[in-house]
Amino acid sequence: MLRQPLYIALVAAATILAGSNGAPIAAQQPLRPELPGSSVALPTATTTGTNRMAEADRLAAEALAAENAKAAEVVAPPKSTPAINLWQLAIDGGILMIPIVGCSVFVVCFAFERWFGLRRRKLMPPALVRELGELARRQGGVDPRAAYRACMRYPSTASTVIRAVLLKIGRPHAELEQTLREVNEREAAKLYRNVRPIELQISVAPLLGLLGTVQGMIMAFFVTANSTVQVNRAEQLAQGIYVALVTTFAGLCVAIPAAVLAHYFEGRIQKLFSDLDEFVLGMLPQWERFEGKLRVNRATLAGETEHTTTAEPAESAGERATVKSAK
Repeated sequence: MLRQPLYIALVAAATILAGSNGAPIAAQQPLRPELPGSSVALPTATTTGTNRMAEADRLAAEALAAENAKAAEVVAPPKSTPAINLWQLAIDGGILMIPIVGCSVFVVCFAFERWFGLRRRKLMPPALVRELGELARRQGGVDPRAAYRACMRYPSTASTVIRAVLLKIGRPHAELEQTLREVNEREAAKLYRNVRPIELQISVAPLLGLLGTVQGMIMAFFVTANSTVQVNRAEQLAQGIYVALVTTFAGLCVAIPAAVLAHYFEGRIQKLFSDLDEFVLGMLPQWERFEGKLRVNRATLAGETEHTTTAEPAESAGERATVKSAK
């Protein structure tokens, strides 16, 4: 079925041709004289044959041109969607984007600090492990004084734990294990101290983003409700909503990496203390021979008492022995 412009042109051409053969236009019955709403006027009976033919050709050409234009509009590719400007979107996010950015800087700073602070060579120096291993392979087992001095030369988390256990030598094995657990918990709390700020951002950043989104939604609905009739309210509301969601997106972008980093650092600390427990528990059986026979303190293990004893004159020792025998 022909469309309206082409149909009108054909009707007009047929009418003009009928009039050019000498028959009055009024006496002939057109196929479809005029359609409702059409602005095309049919030619009158006074038009000459040549003019009528030219008019018919012109109308047909216009109808065909209109059909071609409509077909081109149908097959024309859709317009490309403009790209999102993230910088402008972040600015449009509002004042709450500032604390969210601050949270991200906070996470990055503490992540770098814990990355370097939880290195194994810093917390459990290989030189300390190697020296204690050499002491354990000696005949007679690990000398507590030599082990304590080695820990003093390599200050670290591992040396702190081992020194605390060495100060309990001579006491029951169960008490040494209890001391090991207590010192591990105390040292682990020190290492967790700078992981907790990262864990805090896991909760704070999304809440700030949600607060910014709620604020943006309130403003978007307020502006839409108070806009004039001429404004496209649907488009205005959609724009306000997608801008309001920026803060939630930013908050999640901070919280998700923070959760991954916190989990990684916690696992690193647990692995360190697991290896440290295994190392110290391996040395405890060598110190069981001192149970109930030896009481030590920091000065004894550091060698200060030994130095004082060797410097004491022999006469003084003999005099004390004589006094004791007299008593």
